[in-house]
Amino acid sequence: MSTRVTIERMGAGGDGIAATAAGSAYVPFSLPGEVANVALENGRATMMALLEPSPERIAPACRHFEECGGCTLQHWQDGAYQEWKRSLVQEALGGRGLTFKLDPLVPCQPETRRRTVFAVRTSERGAVLGFNRHLSHELIDIAECPITVPEIVSRLDDLREVVAVLGGGMKPFKLTVTSTASGLDITASGCGAPDAAKRQALTGLVIKKGFARLSFEGEIIVEPRKPLVHFGKVPVFLPPGGFLQATTDAENAMCDLVTGHLAKAKKTLDLFCGSGTFAMRIAEKSSVHAVENDQGAVAAIDRSVRFVQGLKPVSVERRDLFRRPFLARELAPFNGLVFDPPRAGAEAQAIEIAKSSVSKVAAVSCNPVTLARDLSILVKGGYKIDRVVPIDQFLWSSHVEAVALLSKK
Repeated sequence: MSTRVTIERMGAGGDGIAATAAGSAYVPFSLPGEVANVALENGRATMMALLEPSPERIAPACRHFEECGGCTLQHWQDGAYQEWKRSLVQEALGGRGLTFKLDPLVPCQPETRRRTVFAVRTSERGAVLGFNRHLSHELIDIAECPITVPEIVSRLDDLREVVAVLGGGMKPFKLTVTSTASGLDITASGCGAPDAAKRQALTGLVIKKGFARLSFEGEIIVEPRKPLVHFGKVPVFLPPGGFLQATTDAENAMCDLVTGHLAKAKKTLDLFCGSGTFAMRIAEKSSVHAVENDQGAVAAIDRSVRFVQGLKPVSVERRDLFRRPFLARELAPFNGLVFDPPRAGAEAQAIEIAKSSVSKVAAVSCNPVTLARDLSILVKGGYKIDRVVPIDQFLWSSHVEAVALLSKK
């Protein structure tokens, strides 16, 4: 039985929200103002017929749209989509009563995502590689992906050959593929450790296909060439499974904001530093202490700075900042700080920063809700938000990056 609904607004997850007799219903792949017949089940709706489309609706860029769950907003006109994504940051921070200047959204272009996590499995018909169907565990095999760099998309069939050798039965597992200057870096997880025969077959296949590296759960299976990226003028060899910003454009935009804000700092602290995305660029003008819990990332920074001339001193420390945040007294020597935590944010660390006298702070986040919480802690501690910049690093999804720049007299 279908119900006629009108989409009132977009929810934070990228679904349209409609009012029904049973309460609000979430309607995937709809737009504000649209009228549709939907089938309702437990507050979610499946669109049966679109009766009145929005003038903002456009043709999606991908043949798999609505089938594959990788993108949810390809059908929305750029201007309206970008303004909605900007509003996610506005509403999250505004909901905490924060006062700030919100810049226009930095847009994301198609074919720029250089790091993709595929869902994969083997089947009777061969290897399946793609993404899960929207709100489902069903795996959709893909032939194209307009958000991903051509260096990865052009190798989908070659990647399926790797999946076929890895095996894993019918159980789905993950294949993370990163495009680097040395070639594709491939990391498998969730499929069971390959035995000796599989390792030998995989080694031959990786070399034949010209991939840079294949690893399993952080263990290198074969590495014909070390995966290389550049953070500023510093070449860095990524550790297996190492974090990398999803697009080069977004990384550059974030780094320009952070380094500009911290330009006058003489001694800078980079917390949750990864493999040195910010630290390497900061080191061109300021000494920097880089802190990360992942040993491979810390080692990558330490190794890289040894071979580059013209950098200010760079020191590294392995530390779990969730369990052992830098205390206010430890922050005393620093007059610049950047932190870029996972989606959970950095509440404990923000509490210590708020007590400190660090004059310039840059907060980077892929979660506006936890960013708002952390910023409210800093503001209560005497910091002023100078500027917030939303960045669309995750095209046609409900995820948005943001950089907040703060100062304390």
